Amino acid sequence: MKVLVPVKRVIDYNVKPRVKSDETGVDLANVKMSMNPFCEIAVEEAVRLKEKGVVTEVVAVSIGPAQAQETLRTALAMGADRAILVQTDADLEPLAVAKVLKAVIDEESPNLVVMGKQAIDGDNNATGQMLSALLGWPQASFASKLEIAGDKATVTREVDGGLQTIEAPLPVIITADLRLNEPRYASLPNIMKAKKKPLDAKDIASYGVDIAPRLKVVKVAEPPKRSGGIKVENAADLVAKLKNEAGVL
Repeated sequence: MKVLVPVKRVIDYNVKPRVKSDETGVDLANVKMSMNPFCEIAVEEAVRLKEKGVVTEVVAVSIGPAQAQETLRTALAMGADRAILVQTDADLEPLAVAKVLKAVIDEESPNLVVMGKQAIDGDNNATGQMLSALLGWPQASFASKLEIAGDKATVTREVDGGLQTIEAPLPVIITADLRLNEPRYASLPNIMKAKKKPLDAKDIASYGVDIAPRLKVVKVAEPPKRSGGIKVENAADLVAKLKNEAGVL
């Protein structure tokens, strides 16, 4: 069984993003980049399935600039067998990403796709669902537990009311939630081994996919600064301020 794991290069979660002076986007110059945390969880889950003997090959794929090779090397160091970089300098929308991933899947023919539920830069939470629709495959989003038995996947997913367990036939799209697992740290020997694992770089134009944007970013601005809190003497003062000053009651 082959599992495909899409991963994305994003601003490191410990770094505070800065807005460009012309408010056209986020400044990425000289900013530390790393793998999207939810993608790390997806890679970890795929590697665990391989360690259990359920999966025979883990293929990591990323869509982005040449620097995304570093992200793919991280996935290889975690345990992926090989990687594919679909190279582009464009900032793709979720629909375009889903179309490119579909083209990759048509070539690779995996039995399972495990991916992060969302990227921490755009927070769209849409690519997995769109990919499922384009492929005509079942999907299980927000997975907090995954079990593969035969040709079926059993997924426990987090919903507003608690946990929901669903069963879907393979091939299937799984999007990983935060509590699915805790990703491992890549050891130094595995980081060295990852340098020798195959990484195939392809130009996005070779897939013949329409990646034209459907949206236009009008303005990007930082959130307004929050004012400091105040202390009140009693509950009556709190209610009065909430009613007269905050206007929420």
